[in-house]
Amino acid sequence: MAEITAAGTGPTPQNPDDVRPVRFRGGGFLPQPRRFVGLAVFAVLLLLWELGSRAGVIPALVLPAPSEAWEAFMDLAQSGNLQKHLAASLQRLIIGFTCGALLGLAVGTLVGLNSYARAGITPLVAAIFPIPKIALLPLFIIWFGIGEGSKVATILFGCFFPTVIATYGGIDSVDRSLIRMGQSFGLSRWHIIRKIVLPAALPAILSGMRISASISIILLVAAEMIGAEYGIGAYVLLAGNLMSTDQLIAGVAMLSLLGLTVNFLITRAEKHFLSWRN
Repeated sequence: MAEITAAGTGPTPQNPDDVRPVRFRGGGFLPQPRRFVGLAVFAVLLLLWELGSRAGVIPALVLPAPSEAWEAFMDLAQSGNLQKHLAASLQRLIIGFTCGALLGLAVGTLVGLNSYARAGITPLVAAIFPIPKIALLPLFIIWFGIGEGSKVATILFGCFFPTVIATYGGIDSVDRSLIRMGQSFGLSRWHIIRKIVLPAALPAILSGMRISASISIILLVAAEMIGAEYGIGAYVLLAGNLMSTDQLIAGVAMLSLLGLTVNFLITRAEKHFLSWRN
């Protein structure tokens, strides 16, 4: 008969063969990579879409088949206009997002660490952030002209506020005991910010940049639709005016690929900078 241990935790088997391993349950809900699941979902959706279009279930005028959109995309690439549209959009997106994210990070850090900056800037952020940034594009056109300046300013303005909010929100969520520990060891204010505050706030900052990147793409398309000769937004608007749904779907697909690329880059940045969480 099995004996009861002194701690009262349960019977202790006398035969070593009765011992069986216990499955590890300390994963901490850590997401596991499933590389081909997303690709399989896209493939199934495209296949159903193609089959529905060929069978006549989906009208071609309303939603053309993916093969037709691919042909329109190839025609755009062969004409040389694809490079012009992509180059114009990427230039505006990179400049606007980079400047807006850097400014938002600097201002958000200042708000998170300085009481006077928090008291002065937080009400302005709360008042301006809910305003649709595309509604300010006419004002930006008056200020910066119809050229690239107004479009970049629209993207910068839309990216700035989510980054500010995410940055000082992440700083506010830092465990204060870690900061007190750094102070008790005699670390300077700069070392505490660089070694404790910013690394602990980085998950929230990167999440805010992910949202800012999505907002930047939306504002990019809207700004290009209002006044641009080249750009993905201008191409989509022209295709819509001409009722060319295959070109319209090709433009939307380019925007989707652009969003996937931005998401991939931010995910890689999270894996690089947040490897300590694993």
